[in-house]
Amino acid sequence: MTIAEAKQFIKDTVELYLAKDEFGDYRIPVAKQRPVFLVGAPGIGKTAIMSQVASELGIALVSYSMTHHTRQSALGLPFIREKNFGGKVTSVSEYTMSEIIASVYDTMEESGVGEGILFLDEINCVSETLYPSMLGFLQYKVFGRHSVPEGWVIVTAGNPPEFNRAVREFDVVTLDRLKVIEVEADYPAWKKYAGETGIHGAILGFLEADRDSFYRVETTAGGRNYVTARGWEDLSDMIRLYEESGKKVTDRLIGQYIKNDTTVREFSAYYDLWQKYRRAYDLEAAFEGKVSEKTMETVWKAPVDERLALTGLLSDMLKSKMKPVTEKTALLSDSRGMILGLLEEGTDVKTRLKELIEETGMKAEEKKKAGTLSAAEKKKARQKAAFLTELRKKAEDQESLRRVYNEKLGELKEQADGVKKETENLFDSFSRIFGEDSDEMLLLVTELTLAKDSSAFFANFGSDAYEKHQKLLMVNDRREDLRKEILEFLS
Repeated sequence: MTIAEAKQFIKDTVELYLAKDEFGDYRIPVAKQRPVFLVGAPGIGKTAIMSQVASELGIALVSYSMTHHTRQSALGLPFIREKNFGGKVTSVSEYTMSEIIASVYDTMEESGVGEGILFLDEINCVSETLYPSMLGFLQYKVFGRHSVPEGWVIVTAGNPPEFNRAVREFDVVTLDRLKVIEVEADYPAWKKYAGETGIHGAILGFLEADRDSFYRVETTAGGRNYVTARGWEDLSDMIRLYEESGKKVTDRLIGQYIKNDTTVREFSAYYDLWQKYRRAYDLEAAFEGKVSEKTMETVWKAPVDERLALTGLLSDMLKSKMKPVTEKTALLSDSRGMILGLLEEGTDVKTRLKELIEETGMKAEEKKKAGTLSAAEKKKARQKAAFLTELRKKAEDQESLRRVYNEKLGELKEQADGVKKETENLFDSFSRIFGEDSDEMLLLVTELTLAKDSSAFFANFGSDAYEKHQKLLMVNDRREDLRKEILEFLS
């Protein structure tokens, strides 16, 4: 299955494992809650989805890579205790609490969250001395003499043997006690994730033109070459930082994340073209509806890779224009109920706003302690705290608070109207440059549909041009489905 399907499967499993009956007991007894075993090639996002699942379910997450553990750190250290058996004092070996189990209890105490996921990565790559104990843990949920607390679901992950020489295959007895999920690298699933997280447009454009370069692992005379989803995402972050600081993106930089010489050369060449087109074309003219005849003629004569790169650049620019609008929309929408509460008669606006600022910080800190505070959630919490701080500075009472909040709504509407106008202009320019039903238009609409910020913008503010072309896209998709059905029937 794809990583997106695996995420939903794990989320459903954890949710049902934590379901309780009318007496407060788990519907599926802890002893029968099979640990999940996620098997897939490295770098496809197995670790990333765990934080997402825990955050969406409102539970905690404790994560460990088992290759970093020895038998002693996983099971605990031995110590001698004297016990009386039948009147005779005897020295007995016992073990301190496992570092892993202790971390679960620490997380519960610090975060105040009693349920969660214990995620153990690279579970099938443990040392020879730890391996027998690991099999026992998967079967009985016990390290040494200490059990995983009730309410904590065990999810594990590992690589297939062909990707890691250290892999130890589990026996049938162990596998029969696990929920095994085999995950494969899948570009369409990752592309949706990439749209939500803002992967650099040059990477998306390159992979759209050469999907075979999304994920590959090869063994050559010079060693093992590999390209992973993790590598592309990390490279995306670094490219953006390089661009912001005015540094040059080189083959050496790309090669730190993409471990395949051919892919490095091909992406480097594509990125150079991407930058060249960004400088050569007056891209802002497309958002003003002022594309010149000269520009259109140049694009018509351009090769396919140049047209795809141009499409990606314009899509990226529009999404970047929409992002601050969607962030502000979410902030004001989330704050609406809070503002209504502050407008109630007798409320001390200044004092209550100070309390809300503190509560925002505390909630973010609790999620951080629970191991589920993502970078996006951290940013959102900071934006909310900054917004509340601004309100506190400007609002003395209910009347001034209402005025300030309405001013913010007015600023948002003005900003959104501006971006909406630019969107209409872009679609008009795109139609004149490439054509109403061109492959480039199909790619643009698809990119904007998948991306989180643009899809949120259209949901909140609409766009006649986008809706028109999206409907055209749906008709074309249906036409293609019918064509395939006819061909299958005739064959």
